[in-house]
This record gives sequence, C-alpha cells and structure tokens, in this order.
Amino acid sequence: MPQMNAVVLDRFGGPEELSFRTIPTPEVGENDVLVRVEYAGVGSWDAAEREGDYDGVFGVPSSFPYVLGWDAAGTIAAVGDGVDRFAVGDRVYAATTPVPRGGTYTEYAVVEAQHVAHLPERMPVAQAGALGWDALTALSGVDLLDLQPGATLMVFGASGGIGHLAVQIARHRRLRVLAVASGDDGVALARGLGADATADGRREDVVAAASAFAPEGLDAALVTVGGPTTEAALGTVKESGRIAWPYGVHPALSTSPRAAVSYYNGDRSSTAMDRLNAIIEAGGLQVHVDRTFPLAEARDAHLALREHYVGKLALRIA
Repeated sequence: MPQMNAVVLDRFGGPEELSFRTIPTPEVGENDVLVRVEYAGVGSWDAAEREGDYDGVFGVPSSFPYVLGWDAAGTIAAVGDGVDRFAVGDRVYAATTPVPRGGTYTEYAVVEAQHVAHLPERMPVAQAGALGWDALTALSGVDLLDLQPGATLMVFGASGGIGHLAVQIARHRRLRVLAVASGDDGVALARGLGADATADGRREDVVAAASAFAPEGLDAALVTVGGPTTEAALGTVKESGRIAWPYGVHPALSTSPRAAVSYYNGDRSSTAMDRLNAIIEAGGLQVHVDRTFPLAEARDAHLALREHYVGKLALRIA
C-alpha cells in the first residue's frame, strides 16, 4: 500500500501529541479528488479539534491515527470515477473537513470534489493553502449583510484570518470599512488592505472610533471575535442595521445589541467558490500568511496559535 508523510494524532491533547510519520495514502472515492498538498492552513479551530472538542460532532466516531487540517492547496493527483470538473495535474485549493476522509496535514489529501476549486493564476499557492475556510466564511458574511455600495461596515477582528479577508471583500463591494484590528501590526495590515478607517481594539476607544466614522450609526458589522469590547462596539450599529456572526466565534454575546444578529456558517459550495475566484481574479483578494512552518514542525505551528500573529499560519508540505 502506498505510504505518505503526515502529522497525526494517536490521541487528543496538547501540541505534544502531534507526531510526524508515514501512514497509508488514502483511497479516492467516486466523488472525491486526491490532492498532492503543497501548503495547508493552520487555524485556531485545529487546536480545538486537537484537544478533542469536535469529537463526535461530525456524526461519526473519531478514529486514530487522526489527521488535522481543513485547508489545502496543491495539484490533483487522482480523480474519482464520478468527477468531471477536474483532471490530474490541475492546480487547486480546497476547503475540507478532517472527518471522515482525513485532513490536510499530509502529502496527499482526499477531498470531496464539490469542496475543491481551480486555483486562479494570480493567487500564489503558498497563500491559497490557507485560503478556503476563512475566505468563504468572510464572503458568506458579507453576502448575508447584503449592503449597497457606500454603506458602512465594521469588521471586528480585522487582522485575523476571517477579518483581513472580509476587509478586502467589503472593499471589492465598494463598502466603507472600519477595521478594528489587534496591535500595531494588525492595524497596519488592515490599513494596507484598504480599510477606510482603523482602530486598535486593544488600546483605543472603539466606540468613539465607530461614532466618528459613522455619526448616524453603522449600517452593519461582521464579528470574528467576541468579548466586552465587541459588545460595546456593536452598540454603534443602527437599530435597522445587521450583524453577521460566524458560528464558532467566542465568547458568545452576553447582552443583545439593538441591531439584529445573524449567525451563519461559511458556504463551501462550488457556486460560492466560483464567486470567491471571481474576486481573486479581479485582484480583490490576497491572503496574509504571517508564518509558514515545515510539515514536520506542526507542533511549533500549534504553539504559535497561542501567540500574537496577524492573518494566517500555514504548513509547507511539498
């Protein structure tokens, strides 16, 4: 049986449970593709999954060795008999789930073809490896808010994975963006990505910044991190406004803002990925990868999740 290098868990726990070794290359189902992974994203949810927080939530029991990794980019190595959109050699990126097929901390990953997209030429593969889930979540949030050009949007957590992509998608839609970021580097990133105004959520008065940006109230907000500062800032959204809150953003609201809150999951359909690609091809999106680690150093990548960083972290596989 063909073997591949991978980072696996033999039990849930801390970063020390991640081990680098060879495991069997997965088999390709009828509606799957096999991706030779070059880069894979490392997300905060990977740490939660590593600890066992998602055990059983996908409707199937967890099995070991367990391979983490939800995002990947690389080249199609094989296609299932029912797949006609892809061919061996195609350059692609994917937004997958580790259960039940296995994740992307591997040389080869099996992904349902419906969650794979062709890689636009202008998107570097090193960025695309960390693109899928966060970009589709950002796109779904901006779509949900359904704002007209010129409307005001606050992106809270604008220097994070979802947030820095949401800033760019909103600017592509010609929205006026107030980016609430974290630290000098986060503010600089948001400003460089085209935010109309910025505020450091750790050090500045975000309510004052929002009131100065939209004296009559913000039209909408997209939230990627919760907490007291978030809740105070959401008070500046008009009563007629809307707030988009992806499932999994914590801590949860302790009080209800005057504007309606819509909770949502990112759309991973091929239609959504086509819409995302159109933005990329128009030059409207780049992924800021703060640090990249070799696959064998996945433990270090997980330790880095606990530290301050902006944008995304990634693994270099090939």
